[in-house]
Amino acid sequence: MPEDVNIPDLHRATGVLFDLDGVLTPTAEVHMRAWQKVFDEVFARWGIAEPYTDADYYAYVDGKKRYDGVASLLRSRNVEIPWGEVTDPPEAETVCGVGNRKNDAFAAALRSEGIAPYPGSLALLESLRDASVPMGVVSSSKNAGEVLASAGIRDFFRIVVDGLVAERDHLASKPAPDMFLEGARMLGVNPASAVAVEDAVAGVASAASAGYSIVIGVDRGAGADILRAAGATLIVDDLSRLLEIA
Repeated sequence: MPEDVNIPDLHRATGVLFDLDGVLTPTAEVHMRAWQKVFDEVFARWGIAEPYTDADYYAYVDGKKRYDGVASLLRSRNVEIPWGEVTDPPEAETVCGVGNRKNDAFAAALRSEGIAPYPGSLALLESLRDASVPMGVVSSSKNAGEVLASAGIRDFFRIVVDGLVAERDHLASKPAPDMFLEGARMLGVNPASAVAVEDAVAGVASAASAGYSIVIGVDRGAGADILRAAGATLIVDDLSRLLEIA
């Protein structure tokens, strides 16, 4: 059940911008398994005693660009390594190397298992499309294009701001407002009259600081209180809840 009951009618919004992983598709679970695998190996090899946990994912990794997540997590263990280059091989002992190792693990899992959108998310996308509401994706993932295509939902969205766009245009990682501001600009909407939908604490904070009038937090495990403290104006447990007003 949702934590809040005052559900806005998204069909009246000037635009709706969605995060991808954990909001539209259950790829957050694939990301979590990939991070767990990589950090378990890294911690064992480097002799880091405090184990990596799901709580670390939500606190340091979730919603951030890949390399920023690596650096943030390692910093939590008082570990600093060279940043390296985006072209570093996965075995490199650099932030980029660790990030690329995780990306390889994620890509392998995605291609072997495939992905489908959450049923409630797909139902909402279909309803908003039928109402001609402009929609976009704002995702820190560089794999967003592949995930959208694999899930069969790319055509719902007029614009996609992902990790590749962020890197190309030097957009700061969530929780900075940059990515959600760019999403609104590309979609041609004012954040003050638009809606953002996020499941990550960093993403909620990004949308809130970008000035979105409604920031919907989808609680897939981060915690309703934490999402609300980050700036969510409404908490739901599934996007199907947003159809109840229609």
